[in-house]
This record gives sequence, C-alpha cells and structure tokens, in this order.
Amino acid sequence: MAEKKESSELPTTAPVVEKQTTKDSGSFIAEKHVTDSDADSVIENSEGVTEHELATLRHVRDKIPWASFSVAAVEFAERWTYYGTANLFANYIRAPLPPGSTTGAVPRANRANGIAGALGLGQQKSFAIRTFNSFFLYVTPFLGAIIADTKWGRYKTICVFTVVILLGHIILVASATPSVIATPNTSLGLLVFAILVMAIGAGSIKSNIAPLIAEQYQGKLRKETLKSGEEVIVSPSITIQSIYLYFYMAVNFGSAGAISAPFLARNHGFWAAFLVPTLIFATVPIILWWGRNHYIKTPPRGSIILETFRVIGVCMSAVWSYNPITMVRNMRSSTFWDPAKPSFHAGREMPPKITWDEQFVGEVQRTISACKVFLFFPVFWLCYSQIDGNLTTVAAGMKLNGTPNDLVLNLNPISIIIIVPIFERVLYPFLRRMGINFSPIKRISAGFFVAGLSMVYAAVLQHYIYITSPCDNKRPSECQDANKNPNPSHISVWVVAGPYILVGISEIFANITAIEYAYTKAPKRMKSVVTAFSQLQTAIANALNFALVDVNVEEKFQWLFASFAITSCTVAVIFYFTFQELDRAEVQLNQIGTGERDGFKGEERRDDI
Repeated sequence: MAEKKESSELPTTAPVVEKQTTKDSGSFIAEKHVTDSDADSVIENSEGVTEHELATLRHVRDKIPWASFSVAAVEFAERWTYYGTANLFANYIRAPLPPGSTTGAVPRANRANGIAGALGLGQQKSFAIRTFNSFFLYVTPFLGAIIADTKWGRYKTICVFTVVILLGHIILVASATPSVIATPNTSLGLLVFAILVMAIGAGSIKSNIAPLIAEQYQGKLRKETLKSGEEVIVSPSITIQSIYLYFYMAVNFGSAGAISAPFLARNHGFWAAFLVPTLIFATVPIILWWGRNHYIKTPPRGSIILETFRVIGVCMSAVWSYNPITMVRNMRSSTFWDPAKPSFHAGREMPPKITWDEQFVGEVQRTISACKVFLFFPVFWLCYSQIDGNLTTVAAGMKLNGTPNDLVLNLNPISIIIIVPIFERVLYPFLRRMGINFSPIKRISAGFFVAGLSMVYAAVLQHYIYITSPCDNKRPSECQDANKNPNPSHISVWVVAGPYILVGISEIFANITAIEYAYTKAPKRMKSVVTAFSQLQTAIANALNFALVDVNVEEKFQWLFASFAITSCTVAVIFYFTFQELDRAEVQLNQIGTGERDGFKGEERRDDI
C-alpha cells in the first residue's frame, strides 16, 4: 500500500467551458459556472492547484504512510479480542451446560450437532445482555473523544484505555472458569462487570483510532508529473478513502481472526476461548510504545464543546419563533449561521459572548452538517445487529455437520477482507474512469439498500427453516429428537452465508464511507467528537433493539427480518434525496478548518503528549 501512487483515473475532460463539472477525488460532482479568471484561481489550502487543473487532470491517490498501518494493528488486535469474546456470548448465555461438562465444552461424542453453552438463560436474556454490551460500547466513545480533544490528545487516551480493556478481559476469563460457572449467578455478575469495563476501554479508543490513523497522512491537493510525463492531481480525498478501506480490511482481519473462538469453546470450554483474545490484546501496549516517537499527534485544544454550543445558541436566538413551522423555515435558511459570525456585526459593538473567529463558525456548521448525515444510521445498525446475534440462533436450527453455529459469524469479516481490495483496486477506479460519480451520499444510500436485501434473504431463509424443521413449535434451534439430541432442519448451515456477505458489502458502502465522512468533514479540533457521534448511532440502534426484545424471539424472526428489510430500503431512498445536495459542496466542506490556527501549523506536531 505504500507503493507508487495507484492510478485511480478520472477521464480527462474537455477544456474549461462556461458551465463545467468540477471533480475531486471521485467523491462528488458539482456543477458551477466558471469564468476564465475562476479557472486560473488556486484552490484554497492546495499546493498551487487551479480550478481548471482540478477539473481536467486525472486524479490519483498518494502513498499511504507506514505509521497508519501501525495504528491499524492496534484496532486489528482490539477487534480480534472483541469478536473473539462477543461472538461467544450468544451460546454462553443462552444455552445450558452440555451434559457432563463443567466448562461449556461439548463432549466429543456429541460434537456433530452439539452446541457449547454455560448459563442457560434463554434467547431473550441472551439477546438483552448482548444488546446492552453493544449499546454501552458505542455510548462510551464520547468519553474518550472529549478526553482526547480537550485533555490528553488521541495517542495518550488510546494508551490509557488500552490498560482498561486488558483488565476487563482478565475479569472475563475469571468469569468462565469451571469453579465460577458452577455458580451461575456469580458467573453472570462477573460477565456483566467485564462487559462494562471492556466497553469503557474499547469505546474510548474507538473514537480516536480512526482519526489517528488518517491524520498520519499529511498530504495536500497537488499537481505532480508521472514518469510517463503525464500531469496528474494527487488527491487527499482518494487517499483518505483508500486508507479507510484498508483500515476496515485490517479491522475485519482481526474479526476473522476470532474464527478459532467457537472451536475453542466447543472443544475446550469458554475459559480457554476467552484466554486467547486476552493474550493477543496484551501485545497492543508493545505496539503503542514502539510507535510513540513516530506518530503525528494532534495536541488537545482545551474544551471547545461549550464554545460550540454558544455558537449554536447565538444562531438559535436570532431565528427563534413560537411558530414551529416558522422556526424550522428559519433554521433551514442559508443565513442561519450569519448572526454568529464576527463580520455580521461589523460597524456595531461586538456582542461579548462572541469570542471566536469566522472560521470557527464554519467549522461548527460543517460539524452539524456531518452529524445530520449520521442520524439515519440506526436503521443500518438494526440490520447489522441481526447477523451479530439472531442469525446465530437461526444457524442453530440448521444442519451443522460438525460446524459450530456461531462460526458463521466469521463469514461477515471474511467477505469484507475479500471484497475491499476488489472495490479499492477495481470497482472504484473503474467508476472514476467511466466518469460515474459514486459520491459518499450515493455510497451510503447503496449501503442501506444492500442491508435491506440481506434482511430479505434472512426472512425467506427463516420461512423455509420453519417449514422444514421436524418440530412445529417455531423454535428450530431447540428442536430435539426422542433421545434429547439436536434435531435441526435439513438445510445446511452454510446457506445462511447470504446475509453475512450482503451485510459485509453494505458495510463497505455505508460504514466505511461514514468513517471517512466523519474524518473529512470534521474540523481538526473536533474529529474525535464527530467520530464518537457517528458511533453513537450504533448505541441508538441497540436502544431501539431493547424496545424490540418481545419480538426478538425465534418464532417471530421471519417478520422481524422482513420489517427491517422494508425499513432499510425505504430509508435508502429518503437518505439520498435528503442529502444529495451535500455532494455539490464537497470541496468547500473538506477545506474548512484545514489551515493554520492557534499558532500550530496544520495543528500537528511530532512529540510525546
């Protein structure tokens, strides 16, 4: 990935005309009227690139710095340890101890269709605890984001909370030892405590890893001559897009690394399955220490959250109306942000509450615009949550032939690992060569639609499992023969691969683009907070899942999946038509807040924080 720039082409366009299509990074197309003087004007914060060059030269990505891969290694280990434990929670909580087992392991004679288990609390309690785990994990990013942006900086925040995660894993291993499993209430209490500790740690580093990995790249929009003599535009936007595609692939390598966990639990018990991720995560402090003098670190800027709310308050005060229709109309006005700008008060006495400059108002506006995009994501994460839990139960009612039912969870990261290079090297460059504008908004819309298709597949599959199960109680996962052995549907467990692969494709379209959007649209001082806000949508989805506990039972899976399918496809259309205009302002949004501020050039420095 650090090789000579990849030729992600944009076709050479015709000479500048009065009405011209401006292209940047294959990320958007915006129509604008261009005069001769406009064509010669230099793009702000670029290295001398003009509007005409931006529109007519082919765009390529830059080299990816090695430090980015070092940061990705941290998330690789974190995801291995997360999925190496969370993927086992469904069986650990739902299913009882197999006969004769003290660790949750399945006796060798019953491993063909046997399922590891421990606490035997059933599907609904298992779903509730797993949903709480995911909910809390995606609430805590705000803790790490605020600490990083205001006090410690991203690097130190990641280091501190890495220790917290390691402590949580040690508690988790203790909860699954045979002597503790023998007293289920103690085991459950330690499990929940471990979930809390690990969620605080993992959530707090999640909001900082993604910005830290991208800010290792410091390139600007520039023109370069290749060995062939061709002049090209080296595009930071394409480079950031590629960084996050490979970052997400590394994350899913870690997720797929947990493929051993179901076998460890089935063959050796849950304590052994939880111990392996703990040992892997113990390598993370070593990686962070090794790279401490090499990372580009954005120093904390002090609390700007209060200042942000003051900007919003000034603008809201200016448009306030008791008529809600008028209020909404005023808030949607193009002049909404003007009262907070110092230039708005030129020639008059400056209100004492305005202590910021013009650029900061632009940063707040940009942050709000980015955050509005993320508000649609709970629907996407509701679909994703089904592969994280309920589809494991679906698999338990299918013919396993020696395959642990929770092994199928790994089909999702494996599919992403395979598909990401195809998208980055083949699909996206092909679309750019063809002049097709597959913008961030279009990519996210496609992600919602494909997530909906995955739920269509799941609903149809569940229907056929119902009618082929030997039991008529609509709970195929609990079906047993006269000898109390599992008696599943004759449908092979591998048929359930469809939803996992489709959700993987939807993640590449929607989730990777959301990570990219959070980084490129957030001001440098607020990148962790905006990233945390994007991750909060997963917590909101899990809160909605809490409200759906009564329908998260196996006999209602078919209609649950169908409802999510209809909702996600509908939201895909609404999302596109709501935000399609944002693509037209992509260059301006990406340039706000990238200049020099507060005495730090580019706001970066290389030192220990």
